[in-house]
Amino acid sequence: MPHISKDALRSDKFFIYIRTAIKMFRGTVKALTLKERHFPLFLGKHVSISHGHDIYCKQNVKFEDYSEIQGLSTHGLHFGKNVTIGRYTEIRPSSYYGVGQIGYGLEMGDFSSIGPFGFVGCSGKIIIGNNVMIGPRVSLFAENHNFSDSSSTIMSQGVNNKGITIEDDCWIGSGVIILDGVTVGHGSVIGAGTLVTKSVPPESVVVDKRNKLIRTRRTED
Repeated sequence: MPHISKDALRSDKFFIYIRTAIKMFRGTVKALTLKERHFPLFLGKHVSISHGHDIYCKQNVKFEDYSEIQGLSTHGLHFGKNVTIGRYTEIRPSSYYGVGQIGYGLEMGDFSSIGPFGFVGCSGKIIIGNNVMIGPRVSLFAENHNFSDSSSTIMSQGVNNKGITIEDDCWIGSGVIILDGVTVGHGSVIGAGTLVTKSVPPESVVVDKRNKLIRTRRTED
């Protein structure tokens, strides 16, 4: 194992402190445009935040580089304490221009995080509990298009929204897709690449693209 000098470690720490201070400064300035904010707030570089009048942030919220947070919604975006939104992640309740239906929004609990390249389509209500770990490239879609009338275009038939709930203490692996109407019960683990189309009982382990429950985390009485 290569030797790392104490000077190198001190140098690394110094640059980390500088980057953190810059993020805190950006967050302090941007926080003035939000509906509710509690300091500190951290913003990476090139973060896009729009419709701040619908965004609520508690302490130590972190929006990492190139993330896109669109607040336009009927119930707002609510971020709990120590929430992290990863690089290039998009949170979008409504279309860019606000045409058509305005989406519901998002509630995200304390100490929860979304990894890089995530997509949160919260046109329907999305609730993410406390201590939820969401890996990279995870997509949540709280909306379904209506298409039963074959004589009309799918676009003209509108959408329906049941919402998505991820309860406390869940781990959602990389590349998972969760569709509208799903509840992931507390303490559950969803394996990488799984397509989740139906609700998952508490303390479950679900792996593969067939939404197969392979076992429970609960111990037998």
